[in-house]
Parts: sequence; structure tokens; C-alpha cells
Amino acid sequence: MLTGIELREPIYRVARSPVWEWPDWAFAGKDGTFGNRYDDPTSNYRVLYASHTRHGCFIETLARYRPDLALYAELAEIEGPDDHVPPGVVPGQWLRERYVGMARATGTHAEIGSSESIAYLRAKLAGALVGFDLDDFDAASLQMTAPRSVTQLVSHLAFRDRFDGVRYLSKYGNDVINVAIFEGRVFFSDERETPIDHDDGELRRALDVHNLVLGDVALRGVEHS
Repeated sequence: MLTGIELREPIYRVARSPVWEWPDWAFAGKDGTFGNRYDDPTSNYRVLYASHTRHGCFIETLARYRPDLALYAELAEIEGPDDHVPPGVVPGQWLRERYVGMARATGTHAEIGSSESIAYLRAKLAGALVGFDLDDFDAASLQMTAPRSVTQLVSHLAFRDRFDGVRYLSKYGNDVINVAIFEGRVFFSDERETPIDHDDGELRRALDVHNLVLGDVALRGVEHS
């Protein structure tokens, strides 16, 4: 069976304000999901994504701006000082429009990376998994970028088994632990959100990890001519 864990510490989320609002169904795709890893494939509940640390939030949300992998490969062929990979640029608008939120969440979340949970998922989802042309199902399967239908099936099974969300390792590093929170199962308390300062230490740390720099970092609400 799936093993469970309670979220005893605060969780964090980076998003537009209001940070802890569920996504609007109007923005769901043709498949009924929002294109995220643990969305519901049957479109019965929405999911909010958060992390156990502020650093984890920034690692997840900034990853889309990383330098292109092909560029790394090309420059790896160059010997000498010219093999430096120029950093990716995070638009100033991203910083101005987003906030970092903190909250406490009730409920029991499925610890899907435990050995017991992996064995349970492998058996329960076997019929569906063979259709994805996977050699097997293991912990690495949960960190694949695609197909997201695999992890969405995991989400649906955890929801069916009466869990309030899932706790999972980030694909960007096992030091980042995230949570996917199911709509209708969890109550938030102590919610707060604050603007992100361009000198925020955890933001800067994540930028360094991903080889990124901030673009124009003008203050919020200031229009440019």
C-alpha cells in the first residue's frame, strides 16, 4: 500500500497572487489537466504544487529558463576559455509578477518514493503502465519528464486511496522535496505571501544552480518608457 506522511512543517510556493488560490479550470488543456506532473487525469480535482523550502520553490519555477542543453553540448566541443556557457536570462517581469507564499497544510500525503509505495504502484498500475512502453516501474519513473500521464495516474490512485496529496522528490535534485496538494482534501492555515526581492538569498542560490541571471529588475508597478 502507499505509505503516508503528515506535513508538520510549513510549505512554500512561488506564484502570482493570490499564491494559494486553485488554478482556474478555464486554463485547463484539451486533456482536462493543466499539464503538470500530478494533475488529475480525470479532471475531478485541481492540484497546487509547493515545496518544503523556499529554495525548492525557486529551483522548480526557474528551471524553464535554464540555458539550452544543445548549447552545453556544442560548447563542450570547444577547448580552452571559449567553452563558457552564457547564463540564461529570467525576465524582470517574472520577478515583478510573482510572490513567495508560506502556509501550513492539513492531511496525510502519500510518500510515493518509499519502497513500499513503489512496489504498490508497480502492481496496481501494471495494466496501464505497459501501454507507455516502459521497461519497468521504479523510483526513476516518478522523476521522468515525460510521459506525464504516468505520474498523473499515480496522483489519481493516491486520491482514490483517500490521501490528501503526494510528496515527491524534484527531478532537479533529490535535495528538493515537493508536495502536490489535492483540492477538497486539505485546509490551509497561516497563509501569507510576500514580494520577492531581487537580492533574496534563496533566489540567488537557485539562479546560481541553474546558471541564470535576472534581467530588468525594475520595481513592481513601475512602467517603462
